[in-house]
Amino acid sequence: MTDEHGTDPSALHGRTSGGGGAANAVQDHPNPVEGVFDDVSPTPGSAKVDPILITDDVTKRFGGLIAVDVDHLEIQRGAITALIGPNGAGKTTFFNLLTSFDKMNTGKVVLDGKDISDVPSYRLANQGMVRTFQLTKALSRMSVIDNMKLGATHQEGEHFWKALLPIWHSQERQVEERADALLDRFNLTHMRDEYAGTMSGGQRKLVEMARALMTEPRLVMLDEPMAGVNPALTQSLLGHVKGLRAEGRTVIFVEHDMDVVQDISDWVVVMAEGRIIAEGTPDDIAANQAVIDAYLGAHRDSDLSEWDDDEVPLDPEGAVSVDANEEDGE
Repeated sequence: MTDEHGTDPSALHGRTSGGGGAANAVQDHPNPVEGVFDDVSPTPGSAKVDPILITDDVTKRFGGLIAVDVDHLEIQRGAITALIGPNGAGKTTFFNLLTSFDKMNTGKVVLDGKDISDVPSYRLANQGMVRTFQLTKALSRMSVIDNMKLGATHQEGEHFWKALLPIWHSQERQVEERADALLDRFNLTHMRDEYAGTMSGGQRKLVEMARALMTEPRLVMLDEPMAGVNPALTQSLLGHVKGLRAEGRTVIFVEHDMDVVQDISDWVVVMAEGRIIAEGTPDDIAANQAVIDAYLGAHRDSDLSEWDDDEVPLDPEGAVSVDANEEDGE
């Protein structure tokens, strides 16, 4: 028996004897989109074979600062796409715009052929588009299992009059069973009844990813999922991200660790100063001069002692960079 993604639910939830969660995280997952980018041009705004998400003319201004200015971007269905760039490139702001946590000044976002530009974030989750955050959003004074159950959509008990009647109890049991299956998959069953606030940063990342899956998403957006995670849990998270792709889900993630990007991404999109400056496979991006200049500076090999004061460039483009510490510009 398979679900809407064509996968066996028992395998999807790691239901193997002896606790399948840990094993499921580190196993080799098949890549169902291998070769899909072979004929895709490694240029900004390139057309994809089967895009699930398309953006056009997306801009965001903060006063006189243009934080995001993306002409056109297509995200391939079922693939893992990395969004990278130096600090202040606008990556998280772009995430916020796509998921309606911030409002675009201009632009259009299309999910599976439907315009979602003005759809609020909670409705996007109901439509299969869900995200995580740089800083985890676990409710620290609630148990892990209750945090998980909050992620389920279309719960009858959320309606006032229905909550007064016992008709939601059977659905509650089903939601809890799904939550337990996901905790097993992410090797967190032992934390089930603990307060979320007692967990390590890495465990909270796992819980947030697991909770996102309670919505049965088609598109999962992860904002720096590996940040602040120890190496052992990083390997576990990498395995889980690959597992999402193996299930047929689409993943977009922001990341600074290029080893992680090289390991798990099928396609890489590079932002700098709010714009997309490059797209391509990890190998394409590693050899792209524009990307190297954006990270290291076009004049990185120059001897500054030979420059006059009025000749020293401020950055590769000769303009003042966005403050790397400004949260909205990350």
